[in-house]
Amino acid sequence: QVQLVESGGGSAQAGGSLRLSCAVSGLTYGSGGCMGWFRQAPGKEREGVAALFSTGGSTYYADSVKGRFTMSQDNAKNTLALQMDSLKPEDTAMYYCAASGELADRYCGNWYVFPLRYLGNVWGQGTQVTVFS
Repeated sequence: QVQLVESGGGSAQAGGSLRLSCAVSGLTYGSGGCMGWFRQAPGKEREGVAALFSTGGSTYYADSVKGRFTMSQDNAKNTLALQMDSLKPEDTAMYYCAASGELADRYCGNWYVFPLRYLGNVWGQGTQVTVFS
C-alpha cells in the first residue's frame, strides 16, 4: 500500500522560509512516475506547485513560486522536500504531496497542472502552511 505523509508545515512571517517533507512508502515504479507538491487555499481550487520525475530529469514549477520554492527528492531516504523561501501571505494553503501511477517523464509537466486527468494518483493527507504579514 502506497502512503505519503507530509510534515513540516506551520506558520511563518512573510519573507521567511519553511521546509516541507513527504515520507513515501510502498511506492515502486517499473519505469517511473511523477511526484509533486500541490496546495489548496480556502475557497480556491487545488493547484500544482512543483513536480519532478521519479528517476530524475526536469523539475516543473508554477509561475507563482518559481525562484522561491525548490523541490527535491532523496531516493535513499524515500522522501520528497519542498523548500519554500521568500514566503508570501498568498502562499497560505494546505499543502499536499502526491505521486502518479506509471507515467513517462514527458507527462509530468501536464500531470501537475491537471492531475485528475491521470489514473493511479496517490495523495498525502496534507500539511497546513500559514504565512502572515
